[in-house]
Amino acid sequence: MSRIGKKPVPIPDGVQVKMENGVMHFKGPKGELTFTPHRDMIVEIKDKEIIVKRPSEAKFHKSLHGTTRQLIYNAVMGVKEGFKKELELQGAGYKAQMEGNTLVLNVGFSHEVRINPPQGITLKVNGPIKTTAGDKFVIEVSGIDKYLVGEWAAKIRKIRPQDPYKGKGLKYVGEHVRKKAGKAGVKGA
Repeated sequence: MSRIGKKPVPIPDGVQVKMENGVMHFKGPKGELTFTPHRDMIVEIKDKEIIVKRPSEAKFHKSLHGTTRQLIYNAVMGVKEGFKKELELQGAGYKAQMEGNTLVLNVGFSHEVRINPPQGITLKVNGPIKTTAGDKFVIEVSGIDKYLVGEWAAKIRKIRPQDPYKGKGLKYVGEHVRKKAGKAGVKGA
């Protein structure tokens, strides 16, 4: 039995869950989501909790069990509290700002990079925060769909990942990028 799959998903107050034609609908204070579990998985809604069961002990069903339960849990938590990821932008001359709903990044290219998030994703810039290495900006990616939040945070980070030599670029808050030593000079030439 899957350790994660066998745990019931509690339905908190303020969240409504219903199942129609194999599609789960979640409604809460942050918004609405839908999720379609795999047709083989057995999903039951009872007494303020959701129970996910698998039909057999086949390897395929075992692999779906925990995943299905966790995706349902993420949908419940998304409509109740939402998800967010934070990125740090650091480097001399690097800048992040919002123009309406568009994120504008100046990260050392000859042009500025403009990012228009899809519906359901909210971008916010905190900064500049003065540090010894220059200004630091914190970019917050938030929304109710955990997958979309993670995907868009990764897309933004990919624009200019942090350089391991100088430490300039984008990284997740709390991420540790190991610094590398620069090129050593030639001795006794």
